[in-house]
Order: sequence, then C-alpha cells, then structure tokens
Amino acid sequence: MAETWDEAQLIADGFERVYAELEWYDGPRVGLADIDGKPHYFDGYGQYLGDEADEYRVWPASEAAVQWEREQWAIFARWNQRREAGTVTLESHPGHGGIDARYDELTLLLAPHRQVPDDARRLVGEMRFTAGARYQVEGPDYWFRWRPTR
Repeated sequence: MAETWDEAQLIADGFERVYAELEWYDGPRVGLADIDGKPHYFDGYGQYLGDEADEYRVWPASEAAVQWEREQWAIFARWNQRREAGTVTLESHPGHGGIDARYDELTLLLAPHRQVPDDARRLVGEMRFTAGARYQVEGPDYWFRWRPTR
C-alpha cells in the first residue's frame, strides 16, 4: 500500500487538491485539479513514470465546467459508495449512459471543456495519497504537486 499523508502536510509540501478523476490507467490520466490555486484540467501523455511523477497537459477550467465536473463526480462517488456496500452492481454505473439522466446531461455539457486546447501547458505532476476512501465526493484520494517539465 502506498504511503498516505494528511491534508495539512500535503498543503505544507505544496500539493494541491484533485477534484475529479476522469480516467485512470496505471495512474491518473485525466481529471480536474488545482494548479497554482485554480482549477485546471489535466491530461496525461507519454510514458507513465511510476509513483514519482508524470507529465501532463494542463489548461484552465471555467467556473461552469468546475461546477459541472464536481456535480458529475459527486454522482459517481455516491454510486461507488453504494457499489462498495453491495447495494448496486457495476452494470448500474452512471457512465454507461441511460442510467442517470443528469449524469448524461453533464457528459454532453462537459465534452467541449475536456478537449485539450492547442495552447495547453505541459507540467509534471507528483502524486501523494490521502487516507480514507478511494473515491470521495470531495475528490479522489490523491493530491498533486506541479512543476514545469525539464
């Protein structure tokens, strides 16, 4: 199991909150996180480097997109709590479409915001885990510290 950190230590060490995870493959690939105190999308590219750090394309998220992402993430997180409790099955995942009308509506609203713009910055993200549930309404169980690529 990975080492976990408390929120105060993460903040002291320069890590910032992740609000939503949109894709995971050997680590976070796509999501929404604070960068320099403001919400940005991140999109991983290139080779995954392991637990240390990885490169991402990042771009600012609008206020509307942040609200919608957090609403959609909360729908997912609450579904996941029910799945872990054994009261729903994987087939009921809201991302399958046709299961949760608001989730589907948010997917359509968010599609253009999730597109990587040509002027996206490239940063390296170092990840640390927090204690607690993997998927929480506030966000997943990891934070990022960002730095420029070399």
